[in-house]
Amino acid sequence: MRRSLVALVAALAVAAPAAAAETWEVNGLCAGGSTFSLAVSPVDPATMMINSDMSEAFVSHNAGKTWQMIHHLQLLSSTNVSPAFDPKSADRAIAADGGGPELRVTTDGCRTWKTWAAGDLWKKDRLSRLYIDPDRPQRVLVGTSAGAFVTDDDGKTWTPCAGVTGKVWGFAVDRVSPAGQRVVFVGTEGGAMRSEDGGKTFADASAGLPEKKLLGFAGGSKPPMLRLYATVECKLDGEKLTGGIYVSKDGAKTWERCMNPDIDVATKRASEYAHGDLPHYTFALTSDARPERAYVHDGGVSYSPPNHSTVYRTDDSGAKWTPTLFSDPRFKEQYNVDPDWTSTTIGQKWQDVPWSMAACNSNPDLVVMCASAYVYRTDNAGKHWKACYSQPSADGKSWVCNGLGVTSTWNYYIDPHEKNRHYICYTDIGFARSLDAGKSWLWAGPKMPGNWHNTTYELALDPDVPGRIWGAFSNSHDIPNGNAILYGHKLIMQGGVGVSTNFGATWTKVDLPLAPCLSVVLDPTSPKDSRTLWTSLYEKGVYRSDDGGKTWQEKSKGLATPGNMRPLKIVRTKDGTLYTVVTGKKMADGKFDQDGVGLYRSTDKGDSWTKITQSLPLHWIKDFSVDPRDPKTIYFGASQCRFFPDEGGLYRTTDGGATWKKVVQKGREHFGAYFHPTKPGWIYMTLSEGRADSGLWLSKDNGETWDAFKDLPYVNIQRVHFDPDDPAHLILTTFGASIMKGPIEPGK
Repeated sequence: MRRSLVALVAALAVAAPAAAAETWEVNGLCAGGSTFSLAVSPVDPATMMINSDMSEAFVSHNAGKTWQMIHHLQLLSSTNVSPAFDPKSADRAIAADGGGPELRVTTDGCRTWKTWAAGDLWKKDRLSRLYIDPDRPQRVLVGTSAGAFVTDDDGKTWTPCAGVTGKVWGFAVDRVSPAGQRVVFVGTEGGAMRSEDGGKTFADASAGLPEKKLLGFAGGSKPPMLRLYATVECKLDGEKLTGGIYVSKDGAKTWERCMNPDIDVATKRASEYAHGDLPHYTFALTSDARPERAYVHDGGVSYSPPNHSTVYRTDDSGAKWTPTLFSDPRFKEQYNVDPDWTSTTIGQKWQDVPWSMAACNSNPDLVVMCASAYVYRTDNAGKHWKACYSQPSADGKSWVCNGLGVTSTWNYYIDPHEKNRHYICYTDIGFARSLDAGKSWLWAGPKMPGNWHNTTYELALDPDVPGRIWGAFSNSHDIPNGNAILYGHKLIMQGGVGVSTNFGATWTKVDLPLAPCLSVVLDPTSPKDSRTLWTSLYEKGVYRSDDGGKTWQEKSKGLATPGNMRPLKIVRTKDGTLYTVVTGKKMADGKFDQDGVGLYRSTDKGDSWTKITQSLPLHWIKDFSVDPRDPKTIYFGASQCRFFPDEGGLYRTTDGGATWKKVVQKGREHFGAYFHPTKPGWIYMTLSEGRADSGLWLSKDNGETWDAFKDLPYVNIQRVHFDPDDPAHLILTTFGASIMKGPIEPGK
C-alpha cells in the first residue's frame, strides 16, 4: 500500500487516533506472514520496531514479548528500510511511511507520528537505509536504491551525497572526527566510500576489496577503535573460494579478507536443501559499543551443521568466527532457539534466509532478525535466540497471540456443539483451532487433505453431527484480492473439499476435480447420513453432492462463461435458494473479461443459475451477503482499478436483483457488508486494500448513513463475525492482521 499525496496523508495523520490499538485485540496464531525492516533502540533496547508486507508497523516495549500495532493513519509499514531510533532519546524515531518517500518522526515512543521530511529529493528512488549520527542526532543520512542524502539540521534542509552510487546497505561514522567535519562511511552496491565533510561528498574507498558490489556493510566506532565490515559475493577461482567477508581497521584505506576455517568456506553444495552452491554472506552488523564484535549471516551450503544457514559472530575483528544460530530441533544439543507453533507441530524448522537483521548500537550482545514468518532475538551474543512471534500457553500445549498478527484470515467459526472450540481459516498457514474459546491456538500443520496446506477459505459445520466439518481448501491464496486478480500471482490448480469427523483435528479429501476451492455449503434439512453439499471450484464451476460428499456433479448451467468460471462464495438461504458470485479475470493484455462477472441465483438446488446483476457493468466483485431477515435485500462489495475507476463501492438490491443501487463508496476496494444477527438495521461494511479512512464502517439505518471505526488500527478488513456469548465485541477477519476483536460500535 502506498500514499499518493503527501499533503493528504499528513492531514489524515493529524486526525488519526493516537493510541487506537488499546481498544482492539489481535488474536490467532502469531506471525505466519512475512516480516521485514527491524530496528532496536540503543537507549531502551527493550523497544523494537518491525514491519510486515501487509501494511502494518508494530512496536514492542518489552523485547518482543508482546507487540502493538501502530495505527495505519499514523504510519504504514516499509518492507525495504528499517526505522532509525534516536541515539539520545528512547521516545524518538524516524521511519519511512509506507516505504517512502515521506519520512515521519515520533517523539512519544511510537504512539503518534508526524511528517518529518517530504522526500522530494529521493522520491524517484526506493529508500534502503536510515542512519542517525550517534553523537549528533540532527545529522541524518538517508540511503536509497541509487544514492544518498544528508541533513545537518534535523531534516529542514537536505544535500545529495555526491559520489555515492548504487543501493545503500549501511552507514558508519568515525567518532574521533569532529562534529563539524565528520568522517562518514557508506557501503553500497557500488562499493565502499568515505567522506571527510560530514557526508556531503564521498570518494571511493574499496581498495583491497575484490569487487565493488557489496552485499552487506557495517561499521562501529569506539575511540580510538574503528572497524568496518563488508561482504561480497563468494566465487570460485579454480578450486579456491574467493570473496566473502572483509574488515578494515584503518578507516577504509585498506581492506583485508577475514575468512578462515571457523566459518563456511566450502566450495560445493553439501545438501539438496541448502540455500546455495557456495557460501553467501549478507547482513554485516556491528556496534559502537564493541566494534571488534561483528555478526554476518550465511545462507549455507548444507542444511545441517556445519556450514548450515546461520549467524556467525566474531569477537576479534574477524580473526575467528563462531556459528550462533541452530534453529532446527533436529540439531539436538546444538538447537538454541525457542520452540514455536511450527517446530512443535512438525518437529523441524525450515532455515529461511533473513529478510532483515539489526544490532543494538549500545549492546553488542543484542541482535534481532526476521526470516519470513520468524522473528528471533538474542540478548547473549547468540548463545540462545528467543522467538518473538510465538508464546506458549500456560500448559505449553497451545499458543497465545502476542499481538504480532501478519497473516490473512477468511472466516472465523464457533462450533455449534462445543462452544470452546473455535476455528480460523487462514492464508499461508492453512487452518488453526482453539480448545479454549480463542484464548490459545493449535496449528493444523502441512498435513491437510490432499496436501492443500496453504489456504483454508471456508468451513461448513454440521449442525446435527458433532465434530463433522467440511472445509474448502486451496494452494492458491488471496482470492479474490489484488494479488490473485491484478498482480499475476500464479494460479495453482490444487485444492478441493476435505471432511473432518473429529472437530478439525484431521482431514480426508473428497473426490473432486483439482482446483482452488473457495466455498462449501450444506443443506441442514437434508438427511444427516447423506448431506446435500455445494462447493465452488475456481476456474471449474459449482458442484453438488447428494450423498455427503462421496460423489459430485457439476452444476454450472447458466453460470458465468466458459472463459471466466470463477465462482467465489456460495450462500444458501432458509428457503433453499442458492446464491454465488463470479469475480473478474484480468486478461493477458491487462484488460478485464467482463463476461460472466456478477451475482447469480438458483432456485432448483443449483441445476440452473440466473444472473441477477444484468443491469450493472461489473468487473471485480469480492464478497456478498443476503439479509437473513429479508432475502430480497442483498449487498456486494466491488473494487476499482484504472480500467473502471467508478465501479468501486458497496451495492444493494431490495427487490431480489431487479434493481441495484450503489449505496456508498469509502475507498477504492470494498470487500462486503455483514448483518448484525440481533440488531435489525445494523450493517457492517468492510474495505480491503487501497487507501481509506477506515476498513470498517457501521450503519444503524439499513445502509443510509455510515460511521467509521476510527480507533481500528488496521485498514484491510474482510469479514465480520459474531460470538453470541460475547455480544459486546466483533470478530474481524483481515487481509494481513490475523483476527481482530473489538467493540461493536465506533468509539465504544
